[in-house]
Amino acid sequence: MIEYRFTGGTAVLTGAAGGIGEHLAHGLAARGSDLVLVDRDADRLTAVARAIHARFPAVGVDIHVADLAFVAGLGALTDAVLAAHPRITLLVNNAGVALGGTFDQVTAEEFDWVMDVNFRAPVALTRLLLPRLRASPGSHIVNVSSLYGLIAPPRQAAYAASKFALRGFSESLRHELADQGVGVTTVHPGGIRTRIAESARVASGVTQAEAAREKERFAELLTYPADKAAERILKGVRNRKARVLIAFTAYVPDILARLFPQSHMAVLKRLRPSATHAKAR
Repeated sequence: MIEYRFTGGTAVLTGAAGGIGEHLAHGLAARGSDLVLVDRDADRLTAVARAIHARFPAVGVDIHVADLAFVAGLGALTDAVLAAHPRITLLVNNAGVALGGTFDQVTAEEFDWVMDVNFRAPVALTRLLLPRLRASPGSHIVNVSSLYGLIAPPRQAAYAASKFALRGFSESLRHELADQGVGVTTVHPGGIRTRIAESARVASGVTQAEAAREKERFAELLTYPADKAAERILKGVRNRKARVLIAFTAYVPDILARLFPQSHMAVLKRLRPSATHAKAR
């Protein structure tokens, strides 16, 4: 495929109110893309839109407040988006939630919540927007998976399941759409400096002491700047990369998992005891 052209396109971006999503929004605007920004945090989303409008007054910015956990409501969301934007050239499924705890500490409702936001919502948005993307030659889809879409450490069964599922969906979709001129990029961030440690939910069965230790451990390992992560993603989109790994904390576990498919978690523990608990993204 030829390089993706940002200028003159319209990008739908979820999880745009902070972290990687906020920086992706600014990066897309700087490249001349109009924006449809989606997030559940109305105040932060409005602030991001205002900042972009102040920096790039020629860029159109449309915001939609939506909770992606309510998958059944995504039809109404996309109807509103499509009515206002007849041409969609880029879909970035960036929104994600985290949940810590062993499988037996996680309730069925909590597990489904993670799957809804991290997997079912991206699938639904892709299905609903794909006809418009197909109608725009050279369009592209980005699905933000995780380091935990490459390895699955303990205490992350729900999160890893959702991110592995998103990875599999993305890779299959990429092969299906290649001949139709629609590119697909899967992103696997490692420890990116975002609010994920603060906003992560803790399973109902986890004690307060365990929860505090988990969040402290996560925060220590989130070191890679979110703005640089966003630039890596946009570069990958431009070059139609099938997969983008971000940060040393993604590359090393990926290599170890390939070399030692059965024992890579033990190797990671020896390399760095906290590495297996690093929150990806």
